[in-house]
Amino acid sequence: MPRSRRKPARPGALRDLSPSKILSQIAILQVSYYFAAMILLVFITLVSGQHPNAGLIFDWRNLRADITSGWTIGLCWMLVSLFSVIPILLLIARSKLVADFALTIHFLHLIVTTLYTKSVPYSLYWWLVQAASSAIMISLGTWACRWRELQPMAFGGKSSEVAENGHATQPAEEEGYEMGSRRGQGRDGAGEYEMVTLPPKPEPS
Repeated sequence: MPRSRRKPARPGALRDLSPSKILSQIAILQVSYYFAAMILLVFITLVSGQHPNAGLIFDWRNLRADITSGWTIGLCWMLVSLFSVIPILLLIARSKLVADFALTIHFLHLIVTTLYTKSVPYSLYWWLVQAASSAIMISLGTWACRWRELQPMAFGGKSSEVAENGHATQPAEEEGYEMGSRRGQGRDGAGEYEMVTLPPKPEPS
């Protein structure tokens, strides 16, 4: 009985990474996410003359739409999502994985918030802020990673010949690279090209 072929893994899937690497990346992203939130929220509370506390980050009841401080905290979370694009670009650098890690960050934040307040968030404004934060992180993170993926890669090889004064003898777009081991070889590395003098053609008698 012929053995069925195994379906290849989807390129860029999480299965391409080891579990330990995935967990370490999630931990670093989560810590950087809360660190950015702590810096912004502590700065806002000190400027407003209030006392900073952990509830500003983990208590969903502080994120309210009927008071000015609630809108300020919501704006801080939007800025945190912008700052989180930087570690995503540095650690993940693959556009197909950005959505997975961004949603994981917000899912873990939901769990931590629920455990801290001992209740599931039921504020519509809190959920709207989390949805907007996820959308910003996914869209900007995907764009940044795609921009990095599309950057030209430098391969081995020598540039075209350079004149004695240090300037290129050909325009940059026509130079290309030489893959041979010596100068003077063809661009395909097949060897040197030489001009051969042909003998004169005999005149008909």
